[in-house]
Amino acid sequence: MTSLPVKNRGWIVVLAGLTINLALGVLYSWSVFKDAIEDSIARGGEGAFDWDLATLNDPYAVCILVFAFTMILAGRIQDRRGPRITAAIGGLLVGAGFTLLSFTTSYALWVLGFGVMAGVGIGFGYASATPPAFKWFPASKTGLIAGIVVSGFGIAPVYIAPLATWLVNNYGIQSTMLILGISFLIILMGCSLLLQNPPVGYVPEEKKKPTKKASYNGAGRDFGAGELFRQPSFYLIWFILFIGSGAGLMVIGSISGMARNSLGEAAFLAVAIIAVGNASGRIIAGFVSDRIGRILTLTILLLFQASLMFLAVVMIGDHTSALVIVLFATFIGFNFGTNLSLFPTLTKVLWGLKNFGINYGFVLTAWGVGGFVFSRLSQMLYAASGTHKVSFIIAGISLLVCSVMAVILGRIQKKEALKAGSDDLHDKRELLTAGTPVPPAASAAK
Repeated sequence: MTSLPVKNRGWIVVLAGLTINLALGVLYSWSVFKDAIEDSIARGGEGAFDWDLATLNDPYAVCILVFAFTMILAGRIQDRRGPRITAAIGGLLVGAGFTLLSFTTSYALWVLGFGVMAGVGIGFGYASATPPAFKWFPASKTGLIAGIVVSGFGIAPVYIAPLATWLVNNYGIQSTMLILGISFLIILMGCSLLLQNPPVGYVPEEKKKPTKKASYNGAGRDFGAGELFRQPSFYLIWFILFIGSGAGLMVIGSISGMARNSLGEAAFLAVAIIAVGNASGRIIAGFVSDRIGRILTLTILLLFQASLMFLAVVMIGDHTSALVIVLFATFIGFNFGTNLSLFPTLTKVLWGLKNFGINYGFVLTAWGVGGFVFSRLSQMLYAASGTHKVSFIIAGISLLVCSVMAVILGRIQKKEALKAGSDDLHDKRELLTAGTPVPPAASAAK
């Protein structure tokens, strides 16, 4: 690999990161595993699962929470030791966690294996993929590169959902866990060897109009974790991601069950469809935000997601048509995927790249807390009422609040950008709503 020209290594790193996320995206296929566990509970007998129905989402919810908080430690290791060792640790832990699941039906051990061990492993693997890819490309491609790398995590259920369904039907859920665990271990360990930071002093070639600052990032410097908590923008971003990701994960974790009455044994297709929307949302949002602005893109998508939740209240039920389920899954997946593209980009733009790993780790705790709270709440409400309608209403109202918070975030960043005196339109677009007039005085400020 060392003999390759420097200009080509960026895309190798992007493809390696994409492949790692294609493996780690097994998390989004939980609803397939949950259905298999639920069927085992219903059948009963020797060796069957014996769980309370209200706890079926717990391994998934714990995995989301552990994954997100692990990003803080994994991000720090990535920043200091590099992406290779970080990815290798992730591969070992995911493989070990899934192997443990192949030997047990115990609720506690599934929470440990899937929720904790695989959750930590996914956190390490995910933390290793995006930072090195960012470093090989100029600021004008930040959104696009983030979208491509993280799209693997979203698109993974397209192959994992039907594959897992086939494996479960033919070999049982425990053998399926062993097969997947060994496969992911090999993939992550292999791809870790391809992850590489650019050499010291490397500056990505910017093909657009040169600027004094490739991108606006607060005061034009790198923020440490201690400074992060003094920024009002951090708390706004954290809460918006908490709601946006929680609402999406709530649906992703239950979509297979929602689709079973309409699609029968093909219910796993809803998981695959939501994954296509998830992955495309990441790429499209990253591409669009490079052009019209992060805040405008975020606000539009929050309003769209809120609308979907309210529509679901009247359209999603026991006798919902397959077409409606497919459309709902696609759009929910699309909106959810945009979060995992916009928020790493915002983190880089706002607080710099030097401490990106740990800073994004703190931001991503919102993703984990949101997924844990919403998926747990959704399963409890469904177990009590037999419907997801209350969950949809709560999510829709919360998303409307977040759209207002996104506007407030845009106003805060507008003031900071004008104070910094950036004279380049692209710098403004890194954060501000596209089309917002920039006073002439700001252009003259140096």
